Amino acid sequence: MAQKVAILGAGMTKFMRRAKEQGKELAFEAAKMALLDAKMDISEIDCVVMATAPDAFDGVHMKGDWISDGAGAKRKPYMRSYVGGGSGVFSIIHGFYLVASGMFDTCLVVAEEKMSSCMPHPQGAFNTIYDQFLERPLGVNLLWIFSLEMMRYMKVHKIPLETIALVSVKNKKNGMDHPCAQKGIAGEYTVKDILDSEVIAYPVYRLMVSPITDAACAIVIASEHEAKKRTDKPIWIEGVGWCLDTSYWTNRDLYYPRYVEYAARMAYDMAGIKDPRKEIHVVEPYDPFAYKELHHLEGLLLADKGEAPKLLEKGFWNRDTENGIPSSPSGGLLGVGNPIAAAGLMKVIEIYLQLKGEAGKRQVKREVKRGLAQAWGDLMQVGTVVILSK
Repeated sequence: MAQKVAILGAGMTKFMRRAKEQGKELAFEAAKMALLDAKMDISEIDCVVMATAPDAFDGVHMKGDWISDGAGAKRKPYMRSYVGGGSGVFSIIHGFYLVASGMFDTCLVVAEEKMSSCMPHPQGAFNTIYDQFLERPLGVNLLWIFSLEMMRYMKVHKIPLETIALVSVKNKKNGMDHPCAQKGIAGEYTVKDILDSEVIAYPVYRLMVSPITDAACAIVIASEHEAKKRTDKPIWIEGVGWCLDTSYWTNRDLYYPRYVEYAARMAYDMAGIKDPRKEIHVVEPYDPFAYKELHHLEGLLLADKGEAPKLLEKGFWNRDTENGIPSSPSGGLLGVGNPIAAAGLMKVIEIYLQLKGEAGKRQVKREVKRGLAQAWGDLMQVGTVVILSK
């Protein structure tokens, strides 16, 4: 039988564009903060898991090997996870299994991304993920295909553009209270401000898109007996789930993320959750684009198909709700920043802080006993989910 696994500490660097540090230095900074939070030394860590996205971002081939010493992995068992934007949440799933299996008692999970090093732009690296015969000749990029998905989602459910813009308004306001938020992206915006911004690929507007970011995050996890020696209030990893759908995105109906649903069902089953709308009290869905937060909330079964936008209009997902489910109280990727592989782990850390009651100004009003973080990535087909509880 798998042993229980707890989170003992967390750390994250400032989110910014063009950080002066190398990737390994960002990883070191986050790892050091997580160890201090857990009141542990690197010598007490049995193994290290690293999440970091394409080597092209840092411009260093075999980037996982290059960053390993910065992440504290010298002379320790070390593995790299990478499933695009889903990597940050997948990395803690990876660490969870290493500890739950009984192979190790402690694991340091580090997620790093330094996107500003990629020249001329990360979209150039993303272009190589498409089928070289059927898709790449069309000159597609991620903004282009996400505009198709957003259009399909809006058309099926008859969602006004103004409602999608409300996600940006909510998350950018929440991000104002996050100490690590990237300069210039959080703030008090109106729907008009969002829709007055530049059209990137209709119906995607600039203020509906998360920015390029450099940052690292880290978490220390431990077995039950190790956790109980070190803290009276461990935060438990109750359930994990993941799903990989086909990368041939043109063969799927994009209005619904079924891979998120499959990942969520796996995590709910592990956590013994029968009614997620009553048993999940705070949620951090992946929001690289405004519409994706609503898309993912439906995939997580926290709203019926097409209902998440209507609940948004009623304030159901607001941070100060007392009867709804606060969504992205951190500010999310729209309000804090989007260092691809590290973004998901930032969301896990937010749920960890909410459950500990240490989220400061971002602390939600309603009582929280259980929370969920989710990430999404690769070619719109990876779903990763983790559920934490007190």
